[in-house]
Amino acid sequence: MEKVVIIGSGPAAHTAAIYAARAKLEPVLFEGMMAAGVAAGGQLTTTTEVENFPGFPKGISGPELMMNMRQQSLNCGTRIETKTVTKVDFSARPFRIFIGDVVVEAKTVIIATGATARRLGITGEERLWQKGISACAVCDGGLPIFRDKPLVVIGGGDSAVEEATCLTKFASKVYVVHRRDALRASKVMQERLLANEKVEMVWDHVPIEAVGDKVLEGVKVRNVKTEKEKVLDANGLFYAIGHKPNTDFLEGQLNLDDSGYILTFAGTTKTEIEGVFACGDVQDKHYRQAITAAGTGCVAALEAERYLSEH
Repeated sequence: MEKVVIIGSGPAAHTAAIYAARAKLEPVLFEGMMAAGVAAGGQLTTTTEVENFPGFPKGISGPELMMNMRQQSLNCGTRIETKTVTKVDFSARPFRIFIGDVVVEAKTVIIATGATARRLGITGEERLWQKGISACAVCDGGLPIFRDKPLVVIGGGDSAVEEATCLTKFASKVYVVHRRDALRASKVMQERLLANEKVEMVWDHVPIEAVGDKVLEGVKVRNVKTEKEKVLDANGLFYAIGHKPNTDFLEGQLNLDDSGYILTFAGTTKTEIEGVFACGDVQDKHYRQAITAAGTGCVAALEAERYLSEH
C-alpha cells in the first residue's frame, strides 16, 4: 500500500511530490500518458517562454521548466509512473486508484490533474498555437512578440474582459471579438474596458481562421448576422472562453462546483474526504498560474504528511 499517491504532472503535482519525498513518504506520481490530450507536464508543455516563474531571470521554456521539476521529483525520491488514472474509489479505506484493470491502494491521495484551456478548433489554430495564439494573457501577454502589436481576444465574460484589460498594457490595440452585441462581464469591468482607448469591440462576430504561415498575422472573423467576413490584422490571438478541469475520472467521488472544479475548504487543499487533497488548477479557477499551483502543491504535501502522522 502506498502512503501518498499523486495524480498529475504539472507544477502542483511535482511540488507536492518533492515535499512528500523529502518527508520520506515515498510518493508515487502517476503523470498520465497524454491525459486530457496534453503531454506529461500539463499546460506548460504547450507554452514557449515562461518569464514570470521566480528564479529564471532570463525566462525559461515551459517544457524545460517541467522537465526540471520532473527531474527534481525523481532526485528527491519520487517514483513516477507514466500511466493514466482511469477512475478512483474513495468510498472506503484504503483508497483505490485504478489504472485500467490495475488497482493501487493508498492511504492518502493528492489530485493535481489541472485544467485544460478550451479551444475553438478554427482553421490554422493547430499550426499557429503558441506562435501567436495563446489561452493565457497573464502568462504570455508581455512576451516580445506581442508588445506594441495589435492583439485579439475572443470571449465576452469576466475572463475575456480581464484578459483584454491586461493586454492593453502591452498592445498597440486590442480587438475584443464577441458573438453577441453585449458583454456578459460585470458592469464595472465592462465600463473600465470600454473606456480604454486601446480597445475596439468587434460585436456579433466569431473567429473562423487564424491567418499566417509561420506566425500569426491576422484573424479572419465572420459577422453572425450578415455572414460578411473580414480579417483583423493582429500578431496575437488570445482565447478567453474558459477552461475544463480534468476531473472526469472522479465519477462523482468528490464534490465539484458547477464548472467541474474540485471543492476544497477555504485556505486548504482538503476535500470533504479526509486524506484526499486537491491542488493546482483542478481546484483553482481564478489564478491558474504555475507559481500558485506550485504553492498549493506544497500545501497539499504538508497536509498529507500531517494527516498521516495523526492517523
